[in-house]
Amino acid sequence: ADVCLIMLNAQEGIIEQDKKVAGYVHEQRKANIIVMNKWDLVEKDSHTMPKFNEDIRREFKFLPYSPTIFVSALTKQRIFKILELVNLVAEQHYRRIPTSELNQVISEAVMLNPLPGGGKKKGKIYYATQVSTAPPTFVLFVNDTELVHFSYLRYLENELRKNFGFEGTPINLLVRPRQGKDI
Repeated sequence: ADVCLIMLNAQEGIIEQDKKVAGYVHEQRKANIIVMNKWDLVEKDSHTMPKFNEDIRREFKFLPYSPTIFVSALTKQRIFKILELVNLVAEQHYRRIPTSELNQVISEAVMLNPLPGGGKKKGKIYYATQVSTAPPTFVLFVNDTELVHFSYLRYLENELRKNFGFEGTPINLLVRPRQGKDI
């Protein structure tokens, strides 16, 4: 599948099986959209949709990049917007970023929040490049792979999303030692 629709039942709320299916989608690194169906059967006030979104974000912490849409198959409420969202997410999943733009964003992110060092040795990112799409995969060439903590990779992923979108798609960040002499 290019884009997976994780269909939830608004009447039932988020159940264990929903989490298992979403976890499988995440593990397979698939682009995805969270669809809350049977929205017409839920009693609503001005806080209902934000509350459901909050529940979705809490239960699917591993999918913070996934857009959500509230629909009713019975009344056809917003069902045609699903295809628009699928096209957007698929486009993001196959998006390629020029190396120069990528390195500019990574450089600015590192200037704002420098890579932590290990003792006397300071971590350094030399350059980055996108090696594939579906999902977007980037390689960061560094002086010491041990100095790049997963929390720093999460920071860089957030910066990439802020600058390039990638809505609905996971991002892979790989860290490799730079080959050749040290500059």
